[in-house]
Amino acid sequence: MTARRPSRIAVVGASAAGLSTVEGLRRQGYAGPLTLIGEEEHLPYDRPPLSKQLLSGAWDTARLQLRSADDIEALGLDLRLGSPAVALDTRRQEVALADGSRVGYDALVVATGMRARRLPGTEGVPGVHVLRTLEDALALREALAAKPHLVVVGGGFIGAEAAAVARGLGCGVTLVTDTAQPMGDALGDELGAMLRAVHTENGVRIATGVLVDQVITDGGRARGVRLADGRILAADAVLVGIGAQPNVEWLAGSGIPIGNGVQCDATLYAGSGVWAVGDVACWPHPRTGEPLRIEHRTNAAEQGLAVARNILAGPELATPFDSVPYVWSDQYDLKIQIYGRTRGADEVRIVQGSFDDGKLVALYGKNGRVCAAVGINMMRALRGYRAQVAQAAVLDEVENAA
Repeated sequence: MTARRPSRIAVVGASAAGLSTVEGLRRQGYAGPLTLIGEEEHLPYDRPPLSKQLLSGAWDTARLQLRSADDIEALGLDLRLGSPAVALDTRRQEVALADGSRVGYDALVVATGMRARRLPGTEGVPGVHVLRTLEDALALREALAAKPHLVVVGGGFIGAEAAAVARGLGCGVTLVTDTAQPMGDALGDELGAMLRAVHTENGVRIATGVLVDQVITDGGRARGVRLADGRILAADAVLVGIGAQPNVEWLAGSGIPIGNGVQCDATLYAGSGVWAVGDVACWPHPRTGEPLRIEHRTNAAEQGLAVARNILAGPELATPFDSVPYVWSDQYDLKIQIYGRTRGADEVRIVQGSFDDGKLVALYGKNGRVCAAVGINMMRALRGYRAQVAQAAVLDEVENAA
């Protein structure tokens, strides 16, 4: 029995995941009404370059566009930009927008992504920045043009990348992280120590293993931070890069299960005709049952295509989403790439290259199985380990064959 195709589809969220979904629907033959709703006024743009090429000034804003205006027009969308969704009525199958309008649907895709976490009391304080949107990046780029001393709060991808860019622009930089090493959550302490050495060699001051208690202001403007151990670090500007939180508040009262994002089944279906994709989607790994929510650009694009297929197949014929997560980071002359999930690994083995070489491939293991592979300046060699990550291969066997 063939599932009835929906006659009208709405996608809430106009970034990479939402764009991938609408493109996937059109490619797979859906010709009906298709609405794309976006909080920002911009056409879909790429976010990873915000903390790298755009922040450094190497790119202008036009290069961020994922598709041209003509390409978007060719999709035949009812495009609703600049007015975010504020509520969902699953009984009436309607999305309410901030401008007072309502959008009906038979199938709905939630692709509302994340927003930057802020330190309490810092929203709107001059000199305090976050880095999630185009406007965020442009505001920070303008601030860095004056070559301030920048304190970066958070040593994850955003913090480490922005610190590297700021040093390249001639700014003084102090990076504060509560982990033992920069990007310690993603790389572990061993590779994190290598990254720390590179940042230190490039003039970044680093305070590890400590939280920021508050941003200090003078005359209403940020002038530094106070650490939990009482130390005070002076600054002309502060970048808060302490992660992001899913945009799910607008779903309250809808009956759609929310928590750490939109709670879906393995096919990314949340029930009541609603699906979720990208950073906001939380789903069980199809083999282990472990809940996953992945905040990476490639995952967003892959999930959009998968949900497009599943919508047209229908929930009964939908297939579980299973992929190998991939993320990259550019810092100074380092190209860091990760396949799989490093968090939770209980061992790390370098199988090619070395710290001294400044390039390497490391395998991450969990319970004797490969859960991730990390490459630093070894792009081609790293690709050879993707299959082992996908298969959760026996770590000893992969290492011995390397």
